Amino acid sequence: MRLAGVRQMTSGRFRVRRRSHGHTLLELTIAVALGLVVAAGAITAYRSQHQAFVEATDAARIHEAGMNAVLLIGEQIQMAGFTPADSPQGLAVSGIFGCTAGRPAGADASPTCETLSSRSDGIAIRYVGDTVSTSRSSSGDVTDCLGQAAGAEGALVVNRYHAKPSSSTGEPELYCEGSGKVGTAQPLVEGVEKLRLRYWLAGASQPVDASSLARDQWLQVIAVDLCVQVRGSPSTRRVSYVDCNGATIVAADGRARQIFWRHIALRNAPGGAA
Repeated sequence: MRLAGVRQMTSGRFRVRRRSHGHTLLELTIAVALGLVVAAGAITAYRSQHQAFVEATDAARIHEAGMNAVLLIGEQIQMAGFTPADSPQGLAVSGIFGCTAGRPAGADASPTCETLSSRSDGIAIRYVGDTVSTSRSSSGDVTDCLGQAAGAEGALVVNRYHAKPSSSTGEPELYCEGSGKVGTAQPLVEGVEKLRLRYWLAGASQPVDASSLARDQWLQVIAVDLCVQVRGSPSTRRVSYVDCNGATIVAADGRARQIFWRHIALRNAPGGAA
């Protein structure tokens, strides 16, 4: 009599018979398919999380750059036309001078506008330097927007802001040219693609561009609307944004963009002609 799974005498010896258990081709195929589904799901989830992280990081950088640019230029505009309380007279020039789609160039007393390919507006801000309006350099002089020595106390400080692509990286940046080193602008904030500046005249119902102002009208400016457009990192996404003019633009390069704006009142009455 045979008993499955137990020892059986054969030719005077004991032999163990065991049942073999294997997998069919169908079972193997199903297992591989399930494994591929799980792997694909994991890869998709990773890519989704990675993309979300990249976008969040880019948004944080854009926000930081925009806030820094608005703060830097806004504080300077508030200083425009400043003279110390014990100064016998005001400035011999107006506190601000602006350019539409260009940057201020030339002499401080009679600046002109130089066109920028970035189409960014530019602004020159002028005030008397002292311990209130600027910090001190290591030599004790007043300083400009780049921390450069701009002369002894009472010297005229002129800071000129504009935005353009970097000649080395191609990325847009906010630049300032200070009176401590005339003719040499240095980058301050990376990612700033464009500035848009509009000016409020005393008694006006709406702001105007710099190109609409005659030279003697800069004395009548009482406030400035500042808009800063910041560009993010390259991506393959199709994105749109609202620019400083309020128009909705589809970005052909896939880069996210955001605008930051501020209305800034001039605290100091200008004391002369631009």
